[in-house]
Amino acid sequence: MVVKKIFLWGGVAFLILFIAYNPAAAADVFRALGRGVVDMAHGFGDFFANLAG
Repeated sequence: MVVKKIFLWGGVAFLILFIAYNPAAAADVFRALGRGVVDMAHGFGDFFANLAG
C-alpha cells in the first residue's frame, strides 16, 4: 500500500514538474493523447456503423 502511494505521488510530482518546465512539450503530449482518444472513438463508431449496416 505504501509503495502504491509513493508511485502515485511521484507520478503527480513528475507531471507537475513536466508541465512547469516544459509547457510546450506537455501541451503536445496532451494534444496527442486527446487525438488518440478521438481516433479510438471514431474507430468504435465506424465499427458499430459497419456492424449494423
